[in-house]
Amino acid sequence: MFVLAHLSDPHLSPLPRPRWSDLMGKRATGYVNWVRKRRLIHRTDVLARVVRDLKASMPDHIAVTGDLTNISLAQEYAPARAFLESLGRAPDVTLVPGNHDVYVRGVHGHSRSHWGDYMRGEEGEEPSDAQFPFLRRRGSLALIGLSSAVPTAPFMATGRLGSAQIDRLAALLELCRGEGRFRVVLMHHPPQTSPGRRFKRLIDAPQLRATLQRHGAELVLHGHDHVHSVIYLDGPQRRIPAVGVPSASQVPQAEHGPAGYNLYRIAGQPSEWRCELVARAISPDGAAMTEIDRIDLY
Repeated sequence: MFVLAHLSDPHLSPLPRPRWSDLMGKRATGYVNWVRKRRLIHRTDVLARVVRDLKASMPDHIAVTGDLTNISLAQEYAPARAFLESLGRAPDVTLVPGNHDVYVRGVHGHSRSHWGDYMRGEEGEEPSDAQFPFLRRRGSLALIGLSSAVPTAPFMATGRLGSAQIDRLAALLELCRGEGRFRVVLMHHPPQTSPGRRFKRLIDAPQLRATLQRHGAELVLHGHDHVHSVIYLDGPQRRIPAVGVPSASQVPQAEHGPAGYNLYRIAGQPSEWRCELVARAISPDGAAMTEIDRIDLY
């Protein structure tokens, strides 16, 4: 059995004090939102409790689906690197970026320079726009990391993969199917938009879903919406579970529900895979972690 843990959207605090010159364009609205609301929702003590519980579960690997930073200040990336190191070594933790990690133009280099070895495929290539998706083989699993993170206008949080990523994803899905691996697609934005959330959608989600329908996958993991969710996408032989997790740092009283993470217990072989989802979240009083759901996905 292989145990995969999944957390997302820690939105690490405290936010470094920005210079006035930093607060141009979208960062200005993001900073106001942080001061007025988000700093009260995303707390270091909550995140610390979630991480302690996750590490006590002793997973074989940890997947992190983005939004480590808040407004992509240059000073946010080194603390985020320290957070990743607290989770584990780069071979044991796989990261894909979120929209807050690429909040404005010109910051791609920050995430690559600070977090590159957590977003690197097996060939050791440096991650770049041209090198997503990347592939990591871990036990019976194939972890395929996509980047939907692109800078957007103020008040928008959309994502985009682009045709080059989707085409390479198709090739990797076929390669790993031939190897008999349990294929896990990691991304930040959900593959299907909830009603009323077009401002947060993955713009080329229909093309992604069509690729998954043709080539299949065993599991899609994402963040972005800050809620625990399970939906099923069409696949070539059977439906594909797509699972979202809440923010790993949000207080229990937050509108999207309490902070948490998921565990996936994976065993078996192609055509006979078994995958159990265990969702854990912080209790309403913030004093403990509890199991809130258990689902046999296969």
